[in-house]
Amino acid sequence: MVFRSEEMCLAQLFLQSGSEYDCISELGELGLVEFRDLNPSVSSFQRRFVSEIKRCEEMERILGYLLREIQKTHIAVPEEDESPLAPPPRQVLEIMEQLQRLEMELSEVARNKEKLQRNLLELTEYTHMLKITRTFIHSRSRHEALGPQYEEFPTMETDSVSGCTGMQRLGAKLGFVSGLIQRVKVEAFERMLWRVCKGYTILSYAEVDENLTDLDTGEISKSVVFLISFWGDQIGQKVQKICDCYHCHLYPHPENDEQRADVLDSLRTRIQDLNNVLHRTEEYLRQVLQKASESAFSWVVQVKKMKAIYHILNLCSFDVTNKCLIAEVWCPVSDLANLRGALEEGARKGDATVPSFVNRIPSSDTPPTLLRTNKFTSGFQSIVEAYGVGDYREVSPAPYTIITFPFLFAVMFGDLGHGIIMSLFALWMVLTEKQQKKKRSSNEIWETFFSGRYIILMMGIFSIYTGLIYNDCFSKSLNIFGSAWSVKAMFTNQQWTNKTLQTNSLLTLDPNVTGVFTGPYPFGIDPIWNLAVNRLSFLNSYKMKMSVVIGVIHMSFGVVLSIFNHLHFRQKFNVYLLFLPELLFLLCLFGYLVFMIVYKWLAFGARDSSQAPSILIHFINMFVMQGKDLAPLYPGQTGLQIFLIVIAMLSVPVMLLGKPLYLYWLYRGGKGLRRRRGYERVRRVSEDDTSAAASYEDDDEEEGLDETPGREALPKEFDFGDVLLYQSIHTIEFCLGCISNTASYLRLWALSLAHAQLSEVLWGMVMRLGLRITTRVGVVFLVPVFGLFAVLTVSILLVMEGLSAFLHALRLHWVEFQNKFYHGTGVKFLPFDFSLLPSVFEQDGLL
Repeated sequence: MVFRSEEMCLAQLFLQSGSEYDCISELGELGLVEFRDLNPSVSSFQRRFVSEIKRCEEMERILGYLLREIQKTHIAVPEEDESPLAPPPRQVLEIMEQLQRLEMELSEVARNKEKLQRNLLELTEYTHMLKITRTFIHSRSRHEALGPQYEEFPTMETDSVSGCTGMQRLGAKLGFVSGLIQRVKVEAFERMLWRVCKGYTILSYAEVDENLTDLDTGEISKSVVFLISFWGDQIGQKVQKICDCYHCHLYPHPENDEQRADVLDSLRTRIQDLNNVLHRTEEYLRQVLQKASESAFSWVVQVKKMKAIYHILNLCSFDVTNKCLIAEVWCPVSDLANLRGALEEGARKGDATVPSFVNRIPSSDTPPTLLRTNKFTSGFQSIVEAYGVGDYREVSPAPYTIITFPFLFAVMFGDLGHGIIMSLFALWMVLTEKQQKKKRSSNEIWETFFSGRYIILMMGIFSIYTGLIYNDCFSKSLNIFGSAWSVKAMFTNQQWTNKTLQTNSLLTLDPNVTGVFTGPYPFGIDPIWNLAVNRLSFLNSYKMKMSVVIGVIHMSFGVVLSIFNHLHFRQKFNVYLLFLPELLFLLCLFGYLVFMIVYKWLAFGARDSSQAPSILIHFINMFVMQGKDLAPLYPGQTGLQIFLIVIAMLSVPVMLLGKPLYLYWLYRGGKGLRRRRGYERVRRVSEDDTSAAASYEDDDEEEGLDETPGREALPKEFDFGDVLLYQSIHTIEFCLGCISNTASYLRLWALSLAHAQLSEVLWGMVMRLGLRITTRVGVVFLVPVFGLFAVLTVSILLVMEGLSAFLHALRLHWVEFQNKFYHGTGVKFLPFDFSLLPSVFEQDGLL
């Protein structure tokens, strides 16, 4: 972990024609540099390598189709251990041809398969229809044999002489329409038939037992077979149109049972043949996809790298005279040698006659911020960067966050048992991290926990430590060393008798009686306090004072870190006009409060504790200049307090007016060249007071002043009002912030109290109920009770309370600590690195 971000430089790359592709490929593998766009005014469609990018996109389209087909057949795509390199340009056309040939073959086989499946579905539907309509005909013939109980068509009276109906005399013949319709459409279909055909139709229908796939949509749904009897061609045409409207699948209806049996036999044979052909087609398709899946991962990575290279080449400008591409990159100074080596390797691969080279150039732009991390520090760095990316070369809070963040969390979450569970969970994630990374879970919550596994491990270890300090384990105390308090001495010194025990429900141990208190507990809080009635008031006082002490130390450390920024950016005036008054204001008021807390702990013992004055009253009286009648905490207290108040009050106008007046004096008063240049240098680095510029040369050095990287220069005209307004806001924020920030650290005490009390309530309401049953049934009853206790402990005390403590620790770092020295207005260094590029197919879940 580094103290401040890496030193960066702007460099020009001269990439010779023929080797530019290989050079960019090498840089992409190493991830050394961040490219700048040298063609910002040129649209994406007018750039040099548009056709190559279109070719890559076409290959991506084919690969997407291929991967979807592979996923449908449930074939796993094997991933290679080593990522394949970007293919040389001469291989691109070969890959393109392979993919196009594969797409044509797949699409043809898929079309044939789809046609076969459609035919099979039609034949299956026809079979079901024939079987079911046969029952309709038979039931109707049975109905006719019973005699004329009721008439289907009231207008069709039979003529007694000729023996034929009126409709037959008119020349109308009976017709049939049969087919299948979706179950949901049946009622509407029936109503429409009745309204349009005026009762000249008979509709019979029955539901198919098994679910059938719809021919058009491919959805599996319930179907209904129907048979419509009608008189005349006109009615038949109407019925046909209604069936078309409702997307019915119509099939020819056989004249008699013999024809029906013949059709069924032929259908059975054709279905069997179709199944055989379909099986062979699917087997062939599977073989093709199995072969393709072996190369799919390599193709996806190669196409991704190719496309990325051409995108980068589009950012470069073309030098017509030298016939080379020019690129501008931000590069860490420490990686310049590796950059040259990568260009040499790229030129060797591209068989270039003229080598590509690097030329470092001066720039006035602010470089991006690069802080190198490993798998342990990356989690803590991400916590800091969630607030804001640090300014270039600014002091980074991340190295200190590794210790302070889990410690402040543990102060609020201090429980030995919960800390052990948290540590074991994090340790399991750490030990199995290689397997977990290979799984690539899509669960966002799990990914969040896994990426912060080292943070959770540190928080768990620190929670074990603070749990031992508080002597708290699932709300119970551990008596490791034996209590330092003894009841026996109260009886031996005749303080207590048997009558005392009988008449008093509560008793107080007197530490002034010899032998009652033998000395402090060796480590943490004495376990006897867990039995005491005044345990809460004792711990509250202890934790509240501890919170204030930790808070003032933490904030003071933040102010001290700001001096490294001032010195690094050669702003020595800020040390005297900002750093010193800020530190004096903080220490003279709240540093003195810490001194009083520690002094009271040391000066007053058990015998004179009743005479100990209230620190809070003394601290309030210090501001209002009163309290002469109160007993002093130590001799000479009033004089020291007045002196500290005066120092703190004098530091406010220095903070408010010091810097604006100094800059104004430099602008107006410095007529000599040295003073004028001194103002120019200060003016360049004082915009927004962010101190984000790189280090500047001393006043005595004249060269390179205007070439040093830094923020955009301030206007030549000095606006005293703007500077004063900004400084006023900063002063008010700091002075009021010292009070509110110190009070904000009391959350350490409040959340620690809440966690301990929740833990105690859970034990009392769940585990104690199970432990009270002393019979044999109690052992069986303990199992579900312990299960409930474990579930509530993990869900409420570990997850919810843990997230709460995490959130508050995060706030204490962002607001109370980092704002003292960290501006977080920088731009993150984003190197061109193939491993960081997301794949389209991974996002769609195809890989």
